[in-house]
Amino acid sequence: MTTVVHRSASSSTIAAPDTPKVRPICEADVEASARAAFAAHSTLADRHGYPSEHPTLAFSIGLMTHKAKDPSAYGFVAEADGRILGSVFLNVFPPAPVAAIGPMTVDPSAEGAGAGRLLLAAALDDARTRDITQVRLIQSPANLRSLALYTKAGFEVREPLVLMQRADAAKSAAGPVADKTVRKATMDDAFYCERLCARVLGFSRSGEIRAAIEQQTANVVLQDHLIAGYATGIGFRGHAVAETSEDIAALIAAAPAIMGPGFFVPVRNTRLMRWLFGNGYRAVWQATLMSCGSYQEPAGAFLPSIAY
Repeated sequence: MTTVVHRSASSSTIAAPDTPKVRPICEADVEASARAAFAAHSTLADRHGYPSEHPTLAFSIGLMTHKAKDPSAYGFVAEADGRILGSVFLNVFPPAPVAAIGPMTVDPSAEGAGAGRLLLAAALDDARTRDITQVRLIQSPANLRSLALYTKAGFEVREPLVLMQRADAAKSAAGPVADKTVRKATMDDAFYCERLCARVLGFSRSGEIRAAIEQQTANVVLQDHLIAGYATGIGFRGHAVAETSEDIAALIAAAPAIMGPGFFVPVRNTRLMRWLFGNGYRAVWQATLMSCGSYQEPAGAFLPSIAY
């Protein structure tokens, strides 16, 4: 999710590597990149006392394996002295004119070597070669080094977020929201969802919308028989866009399951936050949506994915 570059307890005994070199990732880099990512997230989580985004090394290896094979993700590694120091991925969502950075991680022992700066520069350069001028990411406020890195690279804070989970996984979801009807999305709904997304966010996430409809994870919420919002899924990798906070609440209430460890909510949406806290949800950790390039302030309610 974020660049993680903290010094571990033993890192002061490790000699600084030569200037890192950045190159495209290959299959042989996966395990070393995963070990660097696991060490980075574990160090950050231990320092701040919250659950790690990478709970096990096996999780890190699985994630890196998936990203390295993803045709919509372009990965790079930084290495020095034959050792992988970290990795970054640029994720694209055609035909949306937006790309997302993540995951981006640097081994704690490589702090100060410049690997994070070089990896980020490589990803941004790759975005420019693809004529993508809008790049976004989700940053952890606990990681002040990544905040400085992204800010110096031209990113701006756009939205404070919080990851929400059900307080008791054994309990069912909140009850239906009054005057709202939620049903499965069909391909006949895709055009209306795309049009709503373009109005609220400034561009259409049509590729993700249509993929979610095909995978039968997408829902729409109706108001007076018209589509007032949609969700590709409620969870880490899903996103939602709607006319109002109540439409988003209805989509959350109707979700058969939360995909992954939770879902991100814009903290400034006080009405939705109050509804969540009043219906058995709890805040787990904070995050920040950042972007570089053009950005439209959302003209409605939304839930971002882990990408943006």
